[in-house]
Amino acid sequence: MQITFAESTRSTLGIEWEVALVEQSSGDLVSVAGEVLETLQGADGSPHPQITGELLLNTVELVTRVHERVGDAVDDLQAQLAEVRAITDPLDVELMCAGSHPFGQWFEQTVTDKERYHKLIDRTQWWGRNMMIWGIHVHVGIDDREKALPIVNSLLNYYPHLQALSASSPFWGGVNTGYASNRALMFQQLPTAGLPYQFGSWANYEEYVADLIKTGVISDHTEVRWDIRPSPQWGTVEMRACDGLSSPEEIGAVAALIQCLVDDMSQRLDDGEELPTMQPWFVRENKWRAARYGMEAEIILNSAGDEQLVTDAVRGELERLAPVAERLGCAAELDQVNLILEHGASYQRQLRVAEENGGSLRAVVASLTKELRHGLGVR
Repeated sequence: MQITFAESTRSTLGIEWEVALVEQSSGDLVSVAGEVLETLQGADGSPHPQITGELLLNTVELVTRVHERVGDAVDDLQAQLAEVRAITDPLDVELMCAGSHPFGQWFEQTVTDKERYHKLIDRTQWWGRNMMIWGIHVHVGIDDREKALPIVNSLLNYYPHLQALSASSPFWGGVNTGYASNRALMFQQLPTAGLPYQFGSWANYEEYVADLIKTGVISDHTEVRWDIRPSPQWGTVEMRACDGLSSPEEIGAVAALIQCLVDDMSQRLDDGEELPTMQPWFVRENKWRAARYGMEAEIILNSAGDEQLVTDAVRGELERLAPVAERLGCAAELDQVNLILEHGASYQRQLRVAEENGGSLRAVVASLTKELRHGLGVR
């Protein structure tokens, strides 16, 4: 089978941001997405072009237009957030984003009434019903289909950097899991989710998708839910590994790092370089280390097996990519990675709030809603 890769301007980007709806007084999740989306409909009943539903009715997803600059994409998300708040504030519903809700229970949540979601739950059962998770997906435009898989393969080297910076799911159903990102290990339980295969050519990818369709695993390529994947319908590479980010500053920071990495790789391919990759067993180990230890992970850097503390590796990349960020107009956003290094990743901030409040997970939700409303560093 042939999968067409859409035309896309190099290094343009789009961001998808999943946001949870919580009761202001209790911090509990509330299933009011249907009411929110209905209110956002146009006068003719048409759905909002950018704000959509998700698997569960406790979630709305904000989707940017295509932008050249990260700052414009973040502004786009902020404007959509304001639209949602105009509806949720009078309902005493707050907004929060993290990889998981600190104490929400999966069996209390309502699945959105759409055939594809019912099909997913019917097939995946307990694991599917447990997908009470939130993430952020960043698309970056690729100007040549033949670049897509080499960039996906090489981005795996930076999986732990991005996972550690975004890790925000230390709690699951009221339990401290001991992981910085429990979401990362939960989501990979779904069929076709998790780390991508490192294919050598586009034809290999097409054969893989054809095999899955033939055997009824998927209906089309959009159901391949890898942590990092090509998105042929948009002409992008899509980074899906990150936990939900609780503040606009973190979104800007992580999106800028992703955009710079992809653009740098795209340029190196144009210059005739072969992009570095790592053995799949190193990639898998890095994913586990970042999910378990977050910002304290000692990660594998390359195929030779050299190791370094992830925060030191991140600082090195910030320095290396500074000229790329200047060229792309995202230097200010890339510099905001230092805010995460200074204040701690979300999982660290959540654990700190819980400790300071006698283990209260309601206090953790309150801190997350405050960060989303007022920005990183506000307590």
